[in-house]
Amino acid sequence: MINIGIIGGSGYTAGELLRLLLNHPEVNVDFVYSTTNAGKSISSVHQDLLGETDLKFTDKVNPNVNVVFLCLGHGKSKSFIKENAFSSQTKIIDLGNDFRLKNDAAFNDGEFIYGLPEMNKMQIKKAQFIANPGCFATAIQLALLPLAENNLLKDTIHVNATTGSTGAGVQPSETTHHSWRNNNMSHYKAFEHQHLGEIIQSLKQTQNGFDQEVLFIPNRGDFTRGIFATLYTKTDKSLEEIAKLYESYFQNDPFVNVTTDAIHLKQVVQTNKCNISLMKKGDYLLVTSIIDNLVKGASGQAIQNMNLMFGLEEKTGLQLKSGNF
Repeated sequence: MINIGIIGGSGYTAGELLRLLLNHPEVNVDFVYSTTNAGKSISSVHQDLLGETDLKFTDKVNPNVNVVFLCLGHGKSKSFIKENAFSSQTKIIDLGNDFRLKNDAAFNDGEFIYGLPEMNKMQIKKAQFIANPGCFATAIQLALLPLAENNLLKDTIHVNATTGSTGAGVQPSETTHHSWRNNNMSHYKAFEHQHLGEIIQSLKQTQNGFDQEVLFIPNRGDFTRGIFATLYTKTDKSLEEIAKLYESYFQNDPFVNVTTDAIHLKQVVQTNKCNISLMKKGDYLLVTSIIDNLVKGASGQAIQNMNLMFGLEEKTGLQLKSGNF
């Protein structure tokens, strides 16, 4: 069994990790670390886990677990693992943004590998440290990487993406209260969202000489989970040619589905899927990409990375089904 620890156990991503890992056939949850909830039962905070586990939060760390998931606020992972040493054999998967960019990836005598399996699967299998991608970044990169792989990103890329309220984290703010968010919509961090750095880094890694603008408008949606992203750019390739490129790129990626039919968010909520729809109008290619921000956009992808790191089948513990209603 793989013994795991979770650091920062009270947030949405940790709750989702627990929901999935408690049913993972190859995993034992050794500890869940939370200084604010130490001694409390897990289910008193993550109430959907009532009857699923008798575990309690702890303020003690077992440094000898096989893998530790860091579910801390952005910017806190680096300081935590400097102050809390783990075994030289412990694998680390960071769900924050501390190590996603190449300039920040160095750690001890190694480095954090960017954990997008559909781009870096071979490196992930050999890695000790993984920087889990951001949720918007996951949806947007999966929509664009087949084009980058074929040197087809030659014009401005326009992105409009809407996320559910869980994307803002468990701590309430003036834009996450139900009375504000309900029957409402707004954009934020237009053209300068923090996930742009990792998106552009991956596109440059995949397409030599990539220097196009990525104009990204993130939106707050009136729902709790999921990301619905639409992207468009110019290409002279036909829809049939583009579809073949996407199907070829993702042929060994079990969670990505490509179609020319319309798609909707309920197809992927509560799953580790990314569904991609392709449409062509004149010279413009429209790509729609949908994920669950807490699963494929965070905790599910972290488990997918863990499976690869430990030589397990990629879908182990992640064969989840969505519902239409």
